[in-house]
Order: sequence, then C-alpha cells, then structure tokens
Amino acid sequence: MDQEKINNNLLSERDKRLLLIINPGSTSTKFALYKENSALMELNIEHSVEDLSGFVKITDQLQFRKELILQQLRERNADLSQLSAVIGRGGLVKPIESGIYEVNERMIDDLRAGLLGQHASNLGGLIAHEIAVAFPGTRAFIVDPVVVDELQPVARLSGHPEINRISIFHALNQKAVARTYASSVKRRYEDLNLIIAHLGGGISVGAHRKGRVVDVNNALNGDGPFSPERSGGLPAGQLAELCFSGTYSLKEVRAMITGKGGMVAYLGTNNFREVSKMADEGNAEAELVIAAAAYQISKEIGAMAAVLCGKVDAILLTGGLAFNKNFTERIKSMTAFISEVLVYPGEDEIKSLAYNGLLALDGEIDIKQYS
Repeated sequence: MDQEKINNNLLSERDKRLLLIINPGSTSTKFALYKENSALMELNIEHSVEDLSGFVKITDQLQFRKELILQQLRERNADLSQLSAVIGRGGLVKPIESGIYEVNERMIDDLRAGLLGQHASNLGGLIAHEIAVAFPGTRAFIVDPVVVDELQPVARLSGHPEINRISIFHALNQKAVARTYASSVKRRYEDLNLIIAHLGGGISVGAHRKGRVVDVNNALNGDGPFSPERSGGLPAGQLAELCFSGTYSLKEVRAMITGKGGMVAYLGTNNFREVSKMADEGNAEAELVIAAAAYQISKEIGAMAAVLCGKVDAILLTGGLAFNKNFTERIKSMTAFISEVLVYPGEDEIKSLAYNGLLALDGEIDIKQYS
C-alpha cells in the first residue's frame, strides 16, 4: 500500500449515498469510498510478483483482492451497511454500448470465463458483485469498459473479410473527459463532435459524434499510433515476413505488438519521463522517437477529423503523456488548424466511476442490462 487519503471524521456518517469504487490493475488494486461527490478514502494496494505468483488465472485472484479491500475498510471503521452501490472498472466483456451496467449473472459468467481475454479489469465487476451481495440493498455496476463498441458499420471493415476492426480503447477516460468538456462549455456531450486522444501506455484516438465513438483505433492490438509500450499499426507485409521468419514465436511477436513495442523497443524504456530526459540531454534517437510519436498521433487526429467531415467542436488531449507540455505542443502545432485543442492531463478512473454511479442513482443516465 503506497498511498492513502482518509477523512476519518466522515467514515462513520450514516448516509445511503455511499459508494465503493474498485479499479483493479495488473499489479495494484485501487479503491475508494465516496460520499456523494466527496472521496472519504482512497487507497492503492500494490501487489508484488510474489503476491500474485500463486494464481494461474486473473480470476483466481478474486478472493485475495476482495479480502485485502475489506480488510483495509474494516481497519478504518467504514460502515459498509450504508452502501448504495459498488462500482467496478469494466472488464473484457462482449462489445457493448457506452454506459453504466448492472452486474448480472450473464456478465459474471463472461468475466469469469475471460470472454475476450484475461485482464485484471475483469475483477472489477466480480469484486463489486460479491461485496454488494454481502450488504442487502446494495447494487453492483460497471462503467464504460474498454470494449465499448459504438463503431459505425463502415469503420469495421479492415480490408480483408477474415479480419474485422475491433473497438478496444480507453472508453472510461475518453467519455469522462468528453462530459467534463461539455459541462465547461454548457453543452450536452450528445450535441458535440469531438476528437479525443488518450495518451498513455496505450494510445487511442476517438471520433465522438453526438455522444457516440463512431471510429477509434484499437489501442491494444496493433492499430493507430505507437505508444511507450505498443507498436501501433505496423506495415502488414513486413510483419507477415517477420512472423514466418522462424526467428520469433507467436508469443514473442505478440509481445512486440503489445508490451515490448513502441518506445521501449526503440529506447529500452517505457517511461516517457526518461525518454524526454534523454532527448533533453541531446540523445538524437530519443528526440526522433518523440517527434515520430507526436507525428503519428497528429496523423490519427487528422484521420478522425475526416471521419467527422471536418465538423469538430474541439480536440481534447488526455492521459499521462498529456502532462508533458512540450509533447502536447508538438501535437497542437500539427492539429490546431482543425479546431481548438485543449489538454486534460492524467486520468482519474476512480472519480469517473463514482461520477457515473451518482448519475445513475440520480436517474440522470439510464442503467443498462448486460445480455
């Protein structure tokens, strides 16, 4: 556990507007207790390799992570009998529309089975469900999983019928930033055309047309700009030759695409701060890699402007890399002719989950059923 924020005076207040937020990552479990819009407690439990080495599948970690959360809450005298809802990060369920979904048996089955793959986010809905069941009257939800799919039909064609384009992107953060921007200009997200670039370990650039992401690059599996640890789109012919060269296994090629591609492949680090420092100290290759990353992101933004027929209300840059002003300025210099470019650095998934939970409980957004 490496960080902690607590307001002890509020933990014992009895209020049915109490929300527990759960965001499992590959090596950490973040969670928070919210009263209305205020965080009473935010914790991040780090998991070492040794902690997780005994588990074969991600879902085998369910009880381990749930008990760690409950233990920390008990130690702080949190009165969970007053919970209104437990909101978990959405996992790799089947492709669904954006929104907040009540956790049901079908979703539980798909999360346990790893329908679209094994990922730590699959634990979000499972832990939320188990805790909610233990406290009668509490509801369990997930919000905007990475498999949110609102692609228009023309965007699904890849160029070969054996391969369809798939929507996997940073839906939770992109949607939250979109609504934040809409609120700032006193307009509805559903009335705006936006291009949103999430710049992090993975990079996704989405075309938001009137509240729907009608096109977006697959940020996980080799599409769009390269990132600190992902290759993005690679020349197909050369990739095919690499695959059949006999030099690399399928597992190794997959790692080149996701995990060991992009900046880490060029420079040996996936830490963008280190890459920027290298460039500042005169490393010409690091400077070229940064320039190329900004170049590819800008190209993708330009492509999404075409998707929106040039009718773009704003371009929004978000994610961890957006903290680097020099990097965002490179992107602005290439894309400002399209529309105003605004920067929302970082990503606050916990806050986004809580915000959506409150909207749902207030009846301001519909609660959807997974089927």
